[in-house]
Amino acid sequence: MIRAVLFDMDGTLIDTEKYLTRFWRQAAREHGVEMTVEDSCMLRSFASRYASRWFAERFGEEADYWGIRKRRKELMSRHLKEHGVEKKPFVDETLKALKEAGYLLAVVTATDEERTRQYLTETGIIEWFDRLVCATMVERGKPYPDVYEYACRQVGCKPQECLAVEDAPNGLRSALGAGCNVVMVPDLTGAGEELEEKIDGELKNLRDLPGFLERMA
Repeated sequence: MIRAVLFDMDGTLIDTEKYLTRFWRQAAREHGVEMTVEDSCMLRSFASRYASRWFAERFGEEADYWGIRKRRKELMSRHLKEHGVEKKPFVDETLKALKEAGYLLAVVTATDEERTRQYLTETGIIEWFDRLVCATMVERGKPYPDVYEYACRQVGCKPQECLAVEDAPNGLRSALGAGCNVVMVPDLTGAGEELEEKIDGELKNLRDLPGFLERMA
C-alpha cells in the first residue's frame, strides 16, 4: 500500500530543466567547451561531486567543471529572477487531490535547501509538502539511493510504501536503488530501454498520477 508520494522538483514540479540544460551549454561555451544537448541532459539530477567526474571523463581534466557550474548558476538565477519560476502542468490540482486522499507528500531533489524553499515558495506549493529532502542532506546525491532512503525515513514509511515521481534517468536510478516504487513523468527525455523495464509506469503528465495510484491500490 502506498502511503507517501515523493516528488522530484526540477522538471517534475517546476519547469526548470529546459533552462538548466540551456545554461549549462551557454556557460560551457563561454569556457571553451562545446556541450551537446545530450551532454547537458546527462547532468540532470546529478550530484555535483559525481557530475564533476563525469565531466572530466567527457571533456578532459582541463575542462573547468566548477567554473562552468558557477557560471551556469549565475545565468539561471538571473533568468529566474527576471521571468519567475514556472510550474509544470497540473501541479496544483494533483497535489490537492493527493493530499485530500491522505497521502504524505515530500520533495526529493538534487537542489540545495535554500533554492528548493525559494522555488517552492515562489510557485505557491510549499505548503502541500510534509518534508523537503535535498541531496545536500546526505552523503551521496542522485543517482545513488541515499537521498530516497533518507526521504523514506523522514516520512516514516518503508520504501515499498513510497512512490517516487521522477522525470530523469538519474532520479529513477536513485529511487529504484532505494527500493521505492517509481513512476516517470518525462520532461526532456524518456527513461531509456534499460530503466523502462524496471519502473512501475510512465505518465503523460501529473494529472494522471491520482488515477495511477488508485490502480496501484
